[in-house]
Amino acid sequence: MADIRTRLGDWTLDNPIIPASGTFGFGQEFAKLYDINILGSFSFKGTTKEPRFGNPTPRIAECTAGMINSVGLANPGIDKVIAGELPKLRGIFKKPVIANISGFSIDEYKYCCERIDKEDGIGIIEVNISCPNVHAGGMAFGTSPEAAAEVTRAVKSVTHKPVYMKLSPNVASIVDIAKACEAAGADGIALINTLLGMKIDIKRRKPVVANKMGGFSGPAIFPVAVRMVYQVYEAVKIPIIGMGGVASAEDVIEMMMAGASAVEVGAMNLTEPGICPKIIGELPGLCDSLGIENITDIIGAAHC
Repeated sequence: MADIRTRLGDWTLDNPIIPASGTFGFGQEFAKLYDINILGSFSFKGTTKEPRFGNPTPRIAECTAGMINSVGLANPGIDKVIAGELPKLRGIFKKPVIANISGFSIDEYKYCCERIDKEDGIGIIEVNISCPNVHAGGMAFGTSPEAAAEVTRAVKSVTHKPVYMKLSPNVASIVDIAKACEAAGADGIALINTLLGMKIDIKRRKPVVANKMGGFSGPAIFPVAVRMVYQVYEAVKIPIIGMGGVASAEDVIEMMMAGASAVEVGAMNLTEPGICPKIIGELPGLCDSLGIENITDIIGAAHC
């Protein structure tokens, strides 16, 4: 049977399947449904310096082959995550976890990353640079190579754990931003975050979500994600975690052939909570049928 273990730098995962941040909370709800220790790891809920209630409701809208969300990084704040959520998490998950960190200023990113870096059981710090920079008129940090590099350097200056920069697809050149993050010291790249989308209620003649626009995710964005992972793989030498619309074992293989070393599953966790165990169960057989003995052999296999 195929070996589906993979590596992110020095970290070996039992398999490449990682529930994405924002779709898995801190693991408690899913631990009631299945043994979450079968996962390669998971990325916990996006965490900021201060507690956040999030955006006004309604925050989520279903749409063709996906969903739009404008949750607004609702979370208890870094101090409560460390004091409350991490101890509970260690009771149900025995592997290193990925800490997803967000911020609205360079100082916030540094503060949160420095705090979480000291915690046991954190394998990777995943830095979400899709947040609006409050000191630069609200433009997201991840929309320019210079801003992305600035966050990367700042976070790396206060951390020892591997730092993976999570990139937004809502940019002119995701390759330039990935290269800037690598040059600034990033240990890896995670992509893609959600696309910007909108849904209008034709009876009410108004946007469905209160914030009008939100992050579009789900199977419809998968080809975009594969394309961007493929492009970034050719541009950088650091590991990539691929995500965006992943819904099957076949999608995982495709994403890894594009260049991903591991794969995050996002929106499908919300519509089909058992999707990750299903994919993990199907991966060995699919690899066997494709003549894949070690899943790491296919990383970047689609590149000539």
